[in-house]
Amino acid sequence: MISVNDLSLRFGKRILFEDVNLKFTHGNCYGIIGANGAGKSTFLKIMAGDIDPTTGKTEISPGERMAVLRQNHFEYDEYPVLETVIMGHKQLYEVIKEKDALYAKEDFTEADGHRAGDLEALFAEMNGWDAESDAAYLLSHVGIKEDYHYKLMKELTNNQKVRVLLAQALFGNPDILILDEPTNDLDLETALWLEDFLADFKNTVIVVSHDRHFLDMVCTHVCDIDFGKIQLFTGNYTFWYEMSQLLQRQQSQKQKKDEQKRAELMEFIQRFSANASKSRQATSRKKALEKLNIDELKPSNRRYPAIIFKQNREAGKQILEVEKLSYTTPEGETLFRNISFEMNHNDKITIISRNSRACTTFYQILSDELKPTEGSYKWGQTITPAYLPNENHEYFANSDLNLVDWLRQYSTEKDETFIRGFLGRMLFSGEETQKSVSVLSGGEKVRCMLSRAMLQQGNVLLLDEPTNHLDLEAITAFNSGLKDFAGMVLFTSRDHAFTQTLANRVIELTPKGIIDKLMEFDDYITHPDIKALREEMYA
Repeated sequence: MISVNDLSLRFGKRILFEDVNLKFTHGNCYGIIGANGAGKSTFLKIMAGDIDPTTGKTEISPGERMAVLRQNHFEYDEYPVLETVIMGHKQLYEVIKEKDALYAKEDFTEADGHRAGDLEALFAEMNGWDAESDAAYLLSHVGIKEDYHYKLMKELTNNQKVRVLLAQALFGNPDILILDEPTNDLDLETALWLEDFLADFKNTVIVVSHDRHFLDMVCTHVCDIDFGKIQLFTGNYTFWYEMSQLLQRQQSQKQKKDEQKRAELMEFIQRFSANASKSRQATSRKKALEKLNIDELKPSNRRYPAIIFKQNREAGKQILEVEKLSYTTPEGETLFRNISFEMNHNDKITIISRNSRACTTFYQILSDELKPTEGSYKWGQTITPAYLPNENHEYFANSDLNLVDWLRQYSTEKDETFIRGFLGRMLFSGEETQKSVSVLSGGEKVRCMLSRAMLQQGNVLLLDEPTNHLDLEAITAFNSGLKDFAGMVLFTSRDHAFTQTLANRVIELTPKGIIDKLMEFDDYITHPDIKALREEMYA
């Protein structure tokens, strides 16, 4: 168990949170949520002992071991990959190094023999004989092939290093596991494996993630950082979100009697408990929900942007025709080959690939930013595509414009009141609209790019990783806006819930051709015949 007592953190006059008292107990997984800048990652760093709070303290039960997913990609550059994973269990690693140093001595003494015996006992107690095989198992499941296990970390790409550091955190069955955005840069198969791993994990997990599906599948509790407080809620993210929406509706209906409100909440909790079987954490969550004290529930103060897409005209009969499209990089890597399909009315297609470069290249081709190696594509005469790229650096580089003037560039309506109103719907208000776009955070830049895309009023949206850098509130609003959009969408997203709730068609780009299925995303990734076909296309 890890407990937080009278915790507060201040930076000058700014209070991130204060008077925090929480207990994180064995067998539960806690999802830390909050808007960008609320202090989620900072809270994890306090828990991990990386930074000191202004007041208060955290305490770990005696004898328990904590493991933390580290983000320093260069810290282990001079170590082999397999050894880096084992270093996640610091005590075991120290025993291994000391034991190896003793056995390497030329003048091995009787005292050395006694010490070696003690170390061997510790080594066996910590399951040291299985350390290398356990580390190799984790590496294989996070997508690091055996060929890399004995290479130095500096020989790996940053994406591969992230996966090794994830394996390091998971290694050795820690009593407390702290993970900050563990699904970043993971492919679909690895993310699903991690979900299963954490759902079966018997100890304490504390995690920050913007992936709603991931939080739903692994979390038994949600910790909401909001307005300087941290509130603990039983249930996963969807339960927290729907419950908070219900509480807000009740708060606005002051005339409702307390008995009515209580009955509504009880009905909601019972319904959600019955549906808890969707998660691997179902049993513990169902029991916890049944014990929930509804008098402790409070509505969230969270704000959601208004992300609403409108099309300037309805699409005609011809939308998009792609004919035998292929692309090979200048280095000779084939990203995709022989891609042919037609887009239909009401299509909301998720474009996927095991190689993220393939998806980005595909959107760049459709946006006339890149020429295909072979093949062609044709937009219908009535089609106005609106493109939201994965990388937006060029839109903000070397610019000292404020938000109003930046967005005005992309609007036919130049009136400042109109522009400010538009920015207000994206949660930029007052003096915020006058700050330079050069100082915006990643999430703020994406919200600006979303504003630009909405102003284009395209009837086909091209969205390459549009949820990157957005907080859960923006992702939820974005998801709802696209579901209501009357036009067509081609999109790629690592957010599982976003993809599952939006896509009605899946197109996978592979080096050997296209897989094109008219079905929901979850059906696509779980269908045994499609699984076999996917393996064949990448073999």
